Amino acid sequence: MAVPHPARPAWPDILRMDQALALPYRRLATMDERLAGAAARPVVLPETIVVDRGKVFVSRAFTAACETLGISVQPAPPHAPTAKGIVERAFGTINAMWCQYLPGYTGADVTRRGRDTEHEACYSVAQLQDLLDEWLVHYHHRPHEGLRHPMMPGKALTPNQMWAALVAVAGYVPVPLTCSDYLELLPLRWQAITASGIRIHHRTYDHDLLAPYRGQPSPHTSRNGKWEIHYNPHDVRQIWVRLPDGELTEIPWIHRDHVHQPFNDHTWQHIRSLALHSNHHDAEQQEADLADALDQLMRRVHSGHATKTEQALIARTATVPVPAARPSEHPAGTSTGHRAGDHAQHGEEAQHGEDDSIDDLDDLPDDSRPASQAGGFGLYDAHEEAAKW
Repeated sequence: MAVPHPARPAWPDILRMDQALALPYRRLATMDERLAGAAARPVVLPETIVVDRGKVFVSRAFTAACETLGISVQPAPPHAPTAKGIVERAFGTINAMWCQYLPGYTGADVTRRGRDTEHEACYSVAQLQDLLDEWLVHYHHRPHEGLRHPMMPGKALTPNQMWAALVAVAGYVPVPLTCSDYLELLPLRWQAITASGIRIHHRTYDHDLLAPYRGQPSPHTSRNGKWEIHYNPHDVRQIWVRLPDGELTEIPWIHRDHVHQPFNDHTWQHIRSLALHSNHHDAEQQEADLADALDQLMRRVHSGHATKTEQALIARTATVPVPAARPSEHPAGTSTGHRAGDHAQHGEEAQHGEDDSIDDLDDLPDDSRPASQAGGFGLYDAHEEAAKW
């Protein structure tokens, strides 16, 4: 809502802002260079967002983001759709003008589905999002009965025309979201800085910059002296802590250089579950072993030697296509999920490709792909994204 939306390279020219006759593109482009190549869609910073009580809208991440941008959040009363009638009407329009034309559309219930829904419903979530983005730009070219100019009350305006009229009155104020703003909008938690660093889910984050603050309370007395921590749920190889200077400082995982690809907590918990039966009395050595096991898992996946479970696990956070899983050699109905402890108990020798074990992989080739950068939250490049499709 707050920043220009890049137009996809394959979209027709009429959907680009520089081709929209109703918009004062040239004047706006002088104030915000990001409008070059943007889609013909209004850019607004709302004062208030009315939401239902869905978990995503009352989450700490959403409310903190709105607080950072100066947006108030107004929860609607429970079971009162009329309290947010504009939003409900928009959902009805999306269903009537977009959803029903998609293959596999079922309507209000499955009795309305087509004859061959299973074979027609072949869009991925990313493709559906792309189609919806394109339709939304089309929608802003369509006259809306609820949009009227005071000087022309008899004429229904398009959202783009109404936005252009309001921009002429109120002006256009760009919201320059930078890397620092991105970090501010990341989810946060509160943690203590101990002698060994910051511990989150059996991972240790540490840097020399933390030396003056080890064992010290933070300035936030309301948080029992804990420190403000921001993290990226899709790449937990580093966190950002707000030090007394007010800036968010990046603190790496102590084993970040050993694990060269992003991973999330779901992947980490999977690795930990495989090592639950190990008797580690040394926490540091256990963390190092988990990091090694995680690196082995990623190398196995990207070399095409992974099981389907492992392939699906890594594919959730992969930045490049993940090779297909190695075909299972088990007959149908045979379970392949054995814990490392179960193999030791039964005296079985695990064969690679038959289970989720991460042992004995030192002979696998190193991953030749370059390591992913831990930072660098650049602007979205529509042309680069289009090349992946």
